[in-house]
Amino acid sequence: MDLTLVIVRHGNTFAVGEPARRIGAATDLPLVESGVAQAQALGVAFARQGLRFDRALAAPLLRTRATIAGILADQPDAPRIEAADWLTEIDHGPDEGRLEQDVVARLGMAALARWDTAAQVPPGWVVDVDQRIEGWRTLMTTAGGCVLVVTSNGAARFALHADPALQRDASQLASLKLRTGAYAVIERRAGILRLAVWDRRP
Repeated sequence: MDLTLVIVRHGNTFAVGEPARRIGAATDLPLVESGVAQAQALGVAFARQGLRFDRALAAPLLRTRATIAGILADQPDAPRIEAADWLTEIDHGPDEGRLEQDVVARLGMAALARWDTAAQVPPGWVVDVDQRIEGWRTLMTTAGGCVLVVTSNGAARFALHADPALQRDASQLASLKLRTGAYAVIERRAGILRLAVWDRRP
């Protein structure tokens, strides 16, 4: 069976004008008003594209659960939401909750650039890379139909490391980062995986 895997990063957790901070698994923030609107916009966009999800997986955090609920509100006969711990945001260690300028001061721009272009984990962050990649690989090789996954920026990028063909596609991207409220699409046709969309907002 073929696979259409739609990967969504949760919506905004900071209001306009509020300083952004590095928020990971240790901080369970809800969506702000604009984040709720992003989830609703994704649901409308997917419905207009004719996407009907056979499965729906989300990380067990407020921001991811609220985003997937907003998307599925526009889906008739929506599937039950499956919780998946391996989709939870990473642990930013000493940078958890810190302003971005302070994170840059500690790590340097080069380390953060390597994280965004090659998923190289910065010093002090706690990321089980093998577990993340294996979770994505298992999903991509065993699932079929149309599958929705709502996760975080730190977890989503490892989807592109789950298969050599996806790694080649990823090498053409300027960044592995997904913006809040953005989505990606990975397709499997005749056993071959390819990246169809990355970091698109409705």
